[in-house]
Amino acid sequence: MQLVSGINLNVKKLSSDEVMIAGLNEPVVFDLELKNTGTADNLEFYNLLGFQMFPVGTFFIGEGQTKKIKLEISPIGEFNYRGAYTFNYFIKSQDFSEKEEKLTFTVVNLKDVFEIGASDVNTDLNSIKIYIHNKVNFDFEEVNVKFSSAFFDFEEDFALGPNKRKDFDVQLNNEDFNKLMAGFYTMDAEISVKDQKANLETTIKFAEKDVLTTLKEDYGFVINTQIIEKTNEGNILADSETIIEKNILSRLFTTLSPQPDVVERAGFKVFYTWSREIKPGEKLVIIVKTNWLFPFLAVLLILAIVILAKQYSKTHLVLRKKVSFVNAKGGEFALKVMIFVNAKKYIERVNIIDRLPMFVKIYERFGTEKPSRVNEKTRRIEWNFEKLEVGEVRILSYIIYSKLGIIGKFALPTATAIYERDGKINESESNRAFFVTEQKKEKIEEED
Repeated sequence: MQLVSGINLNVKKLSSDEVMIAGLNEPVVFDLELKNTGTADNLEFYNLLGFQMFPVGTFFIGEGQTKKIKLEISPIGEFNYRGAYTFNYFIKSQDFSEKEEKLTFTVVNLKDVFEIGASDVNTDLNSIKIYIHNKVNFDFEEVNVKFSSAFFDFEEDFALGPNKRKDFDVQLNNEDFNKLMAGFYTMDAEISVKDQKANLETTIKFAEKDVLTTLKEDYGFVINTQIIEKTNEGNILADSETIIEKNILSRLFTTLSPQPDVVERAGFKVFYTWSREIKPGEKLVIIVKTNWLFPFLAVLLILAIVILAKQYSKTHLVLRKKVSFVNAKGGEFALKVMIFVNAKKYIERVNIIDRLPMFVKIYERFGTEKPSRVNEKTRRIEWNFEKLEVGEVRILSYIIYSKLGIIGKFALPTATAIYERDGKINESESNRAFFVTEQKKEKIEEED
């Protein structure tokens, strides 16, 4: 405080830490206390530095009066200074005597006024706390801020007083960041005050969480299916090792998806191992299918073969019938029928009977083995043998013909053998033979 002759005035600054925000065109406000220690007077503020001051003009202060004044100053024209600035001004009395005073304020950019921050992101919680702090002695009547990060985006309008802090409780959706790794992420803030903008950034810590969940399914007997599903619900890489055990038989009928990383055999056991790193939000699904239908069918087939083989081994006599086309001189439809007689055991009093189809006649010419009886009325041909030794084979043949043209599938009946073995009467039957005719081609089919 300085006293100049002619003015008995004490000046005291009540406020502190005044700032001017560059670009806002807002005055710096000082709270002053003026105490008149002399006679009543009319006072006036002025400066020689090109600043506009308020109050403008003279104001009255009585004798011994103390008066509180809000002194506002603002630069006229451009003011590019930054940092602490000392402002010299004068208080002039009505008798033109003066008193010189000094005021100091700080000129700052908008981006240096604010501070932003955020709490850690915890996946167990559904919210995060963030804040914006006004670090200076300046009253912002309206602030717009847009926050953005990997976890959220939102915008807010609010007022922020001198040295005040505004807190926000932001709700989170885990689906938006369930694939993010733990670590530090950037939070940006675009702050707008009037026509001025400032961009700030800070970091958000995404706290580590190690959670690997496993879901297992096992169903089916004939086709057994095992499903192992591992989900990384944390936010760091999860090491996963999965081991499936099979025996050397079941492994033959097992399919695996995906293919294991390691296959090891120990005795009669086989171990499949999947060693994987699962990223946050990802799943590893292992499907193991063992199809017991294949070995079951194989066992049934083997049993059927064994049964048929045993049945065949018990058969004393095997008949097999075969048919072939014959070119007849008269152009008739003619077929040669052959019956192969194979004795598996020693048999006696063998009677072989074959039946003729309808609409055909038999040609009276036979192979080596001539039939014992041919009865066209009953349409039967018979051969008789007193005995057949083990492994003995006889071939019976004859020719049938028809003057009718036959198109389609022509079926021949089965041949029957009646014989005696160890004093018991037995019977055996041949396969059925078919002949397929078309207009310009013929095809022979046999049915076992």
